[in-house]
This record gives sequence, C-alpha cells and structure tokens, in this order.
Amino acid sequence: MFKIVLFEPEIPPNTGNIIRLCANTGCALHLIEPLGFDLEDKKLRRAGLDYREFAQVKVHPNLAHFRRETGNPRVFAASTRGGTAYHRIDYREGDALLFGPETRGLPTSILDELGPSGTLRIPMRSDSRSLNLSNAAALVLYEALRQVNFPGLE
Repeated sequence: MFKIVLFEPEIPPNTGNIIRLCANTGCALHLIEPLGFDLEDKKLRRAGLDYREFAQVKVHPNLAHFRRETGNPRVFAASTRGGTAYHRIDYREGDALLFGPETRGLPTSILDELGPSGTLRIPMRSDSRSLNLSNAAALVLYEALRQVNFPGLE
C-alpha cells in the first residue's frame, strides 16, 4: 500500500485528519521529526477521533532514516513548486507521497533531489498559495489508489 509521509508537520488537526485517512485506506503514516506537537495532543486526538488505533503511524528522525527503514521506496513530493501534475504520475503500490510543513513547504534541497519527475503539483488558481495539508494528502492519495484499483477497499 502507499505511504503518506509528513515532513516536520506543524498543525495537530491536519495530522489527525491524515491519521483518519490512513486508517480508512490501509496506508501507513510516517512522520519526519521535528514535529510541531506531541502525539498525545488533544487537538490531534480530536481530529483523528478513535482512528489512531487503526492506523500505522511511525516517527522517523529524518527523511534518510525513513527511506532506509522502508526499503527506499519511490518518493513523490507534493509542492506548489512541483513539476508534474499529480494526476499525470504513474503510481505503484509502495510509493511514498511526501508533504511538507504547513507554513513553509518542503525544503528546496529535497525538491531538487527528487527533480521535476519526483515533484508533483495540484492544479489551482495562480493567485492561490496552497491547499490545506490534509486535503492535499487525500486528493493525491485517492488518485494513487484509483490508479491501482483501490486494493482492499470497497
């Protein structure tokens, strides 16, 4: 299944919503430190409801550790600076979908490392800054799931 990776997430309710997304799709959630909150934060729990126990959530000290621990999956990073529209990627089970911190996005060094084919964008109005993190994660994940025929989902 797919891996959702949040790089240095800052806002507990967004991560809580993504925990719920992962619980309902069978995808694992990987959090890259530092986190802008404690995993026991009441706002995180409220947004995730009781889904935390049904989601696989793993915390990693850095992106390199995530890659080593998960077998070096293909990584696609969502960014307003992305090179390829998210629906034009050919996703495969096991791919990692990487999202940056809410207030600043992914560092340029990560985007440069992944290159234009590894950075994706969500089309939106030119005068818009970005979508909400949990909305963006759901949008990209469901496109990836659609492409592989929603394995294990009804």
